Amino acid sequence: MTKRKDRLKALFAGEPETAPAESTAAPAPVQPQEARHEKKAALAAPSPTSNGDPVSERPRSASGAVKAMGLSLGQMAQELKEQTGERVVTLDPSHIEPSPVADRLTVDAHLDAGFAELKASLESRGQQVPVLVRRHADAAKSADGWYQAAYGHRRIRAAKELGINVLAIVRELDDDALILAQGKENAERRDLSFIERAFFARSLIDHGFERSLVQDALGVHKTEMTRLLQVADKVPYPIAKAIGPAPKAGRPRWHQLAEMFDGEAAEVIARDEITSEVFLACDSDHRFQRLFSRLGKRKSKPAQKQTIKSRSGKPLADIKGSTIQLAKTAPDGFTHYLAKQLPDLLAAFEADKNKELPDG
Repeated sequence: MTKRKDRLKALFAGEPETAPAESTAAPAPVQPQEARHEKKAALAAPSPTSNGDPVSERPRSASGAVKAMGLSLGQMAQELKEQTGERVVTLDPSHIEPSPVADRLTVDAHLDAGFAELKASLESRGQQVPVLVRRHADAAKSADGWYQAAYGHRRIRAAKELGINVLAIVRELDDDALILAQGKENAERRDLSFIERAFFARSLIDHGFERSLVQDALGVHKTEMTRLLQVADKVPYPIAKAIGPAPKAGRPRWHQLAEMFDGEAAEVIARDEITSEVFLACDSDHRFQRLFSRLGKRKSKPAQKQTIKSRSGKPLADIKGSTIQLAKTAPDGFTHYLAKQLPDLLAAFEADKNKELPDG
């Protein structure tokens, strides 16, 4: 009997049930295609139209013994499903709240190039991939039929705008499990931009999640985690939110932009830019480029000359940008001495710089 249960568990793992009392509406018909960013996940997801009971397909003329066996198999399959807790149901999207930690910068369709395509696909072809939810963490809301989403936020929003129910897997998840599921889904689908991952990481840390858990959720190593947090800490959140995901701007470009926020003046310029009509009319990538160019012009102004003096007050050298010019009053032999010391000075500089990086 144990072997039979194991075989049934493998056979029925992940298959959905007919929608329970959470919703009386029937699920949308499933077609063979979905929006392109859902195709990969569809291969591993359960079929939302299956009734999960292959016994029901047996001929009506089966013998009594076969019928009895069919009933037994059906009961065992049902028990296995109840044990795993994996059920595909139809839910009202207006009763699904997003994850406690947002993973996207904006829900503005103007800044989400793929949302219109996803919505049209959902309307014309139906939903292929279920979303993942848990019962609401608030007991009162849970009793009233509310849920919280782990992933599938865009599908839920699209269904809500279309006025249709959404197919969902209901799973028991604590906060850590929800965040891991949310982060790993985004990492596998690769549809979060660099800046969205940066602020998602920062938000998780700020909510008290362990850094190691956040790294697992995002699928990144310690060094990449540091880079994400460095950018999120330097670029003001309102500025990043106004720009949006900017999917074509990767880590190097965002890191350059982050370095431009070196004082209050840069933020004043940025706030002026993000409220301009031209900026607001642009898509996310062009918004990034406009701000990058404007702040870059400020940074490209001629560097001011700085004079280094000795302890006695005599001019020792002039520094302008990356150029150092020793003064005529510098001691004889100082140029040769400085040249010999440069490798050690560089090593000391790099050591100090590494100490400033946050611990993992």
